[in-house]
Amino acid sequence: MGGVTTTGDRADRIPKQDRSRATRQRLLEAAVACLAEHGWAGSTVTVVAERAGVSRGAAQHHFPTREDLFTAAVEYVAEERSTALRALFPQGAADDRRAVVSALVDLYTGPLFRAALHLWVAASNEEQLRPKVTELEARVGRETHRIAVDLLGADESRPGVRETVQGLLDMARGLGLANLLTDDTGRRDRVVAQWAALLNETLA
Repeated sequence: MGGVTTTGDRADRIPKQDRSRATRQRLLEAAVACLAEHGWAGSTVTVVAERAGVSRGAAQHHFPTREDLFTAAVEYVAEERSTALRALFPQGAADDRRAVVSALVDLYTGPLFRAALHLWVAASNEEQLRPKVTELEARVGRETHRIAVDLLGADESRPGVRETVQGLLDMARGLGLANLLTDDTGRRDRVVAQWAALLNETLA
């Protein structure tokens, strides 16, 4: 009899874990969407919970503070994007650096970048948020740099190569900022082509 109860309990527990994981994922995705659309001031835990279709209590169970929710959300989507970026070039792409540059630039022109930007601006004014965002940005920045090095086939032991890769990422971020106000596609394509040519020269 006791064995039957234990098995039933275990069967119940698995769906609960799945539901909990699904709820957490919905909250993270809703948080990034809210941040991208409404900025920090308009993105409260209540707004995110409503968008995710869960109660405020459930949201706070997963993320006790607003800062926890939004930094976790940006990190989660950044990790998803990193995985997707690597999946685009499973064998690396040192022979097609323009495609890599274009894919890296795309990282900075979507809702994730817009959400992250709102988070950075808020962190510059919010003492509680700043340490979390500073640490998050450093972690995401290191991972993006590592992916860029791998995909470009860059040898950072050579003088100037590390700075060239970092310059590429700084340029990509700048293009992302320019794209926030107007569609910068035409100029972006020309800049991507020029950077690909520079990389082919520098990394050859």
